[in-house]
Amino acid sequence: MTTTSLRPSATTADFAAVLELLERYFEAFQHSDARALGELFHPGALYAFADGESLKQLDMPTYLPIVAARPSPASRGEARDDRVLALEFAGPATALAKVESCIAQKHYVDFLSLLKLEGRWRIVAKVFHVDSEVRPCPT
Repeated sequence: MTTTSLRPSATTADFAAVLELLERYFEAFQHSDARALGELFHPGALYAFADGESLKQLDMPTYLPIVAARPSPASRGEARDDRVLALEFAGPATALAKVESCIAQKHYVDFLSLLKLEGRWRIVAKVFHVDSEVRPCPT
């Protein structure tokens, strides 16, 4: 189920721009395209997840080369399996997206915090969960 919320200060153009950014986000992961992801994430963005009871966090100069080094789902013949679950705007320059994807038999739920900076939407934080159980991605 996809939920959306537009506050009066958010425009349909902003909504469309964020959806387009999310499409580019999914496509970049499908191809392990760190350069494309670097255009979507703010250079100061935070990447964070829980590893058991520990916080794991990376900055973009550390995270993007990891993406670039791994085989892409496209190169393994995997079909894209992703969707936007929710998108909410808190104001004219602040949004939160909840998205899910399946890559290499791992199921992810990402919470992406976005800000509109200098007229452009950027991801400023990615906090995610990955299921520990490996299971086939739907085809």
